Amino acid sequence: PNKLLAYAGLEPSVYQSGKFMPSSGSMVKRGSPYLRWAIIWAARLAPRFSNTFGVYLDKKSAEGKHFNVATSHVAKKLVRVIFSLLKNNSVFVD
Repeated sequence: PNKLLAYAGLEPSVYQSGKFMPSSGSMVKRGSPYLRWAIIWAARLAPRFSNTFGVYLDKKSAEGKHFNVATSHVAKKLVRVIFSLLKNNSVFVD
């Protein structure tokens, strides 16, 4: 799933210099912009129709994340779920 996240451009960037490690990184903008757009929009709609993603979005919002940041976390979870479903040839049960 990490390679799929990288292909979609949804992985966080890592910037470090010596002992300096910033607390957060932004999303990397390489990869397929069309796939990134589709996954982000699917992640914006998934919490409305799936209880699993709705609870996850509420959890991230309760942690104080901005809506767009929480949506990117839902997108990453969505990619991991899709990867697992395709790998195991199974059906998503909410």
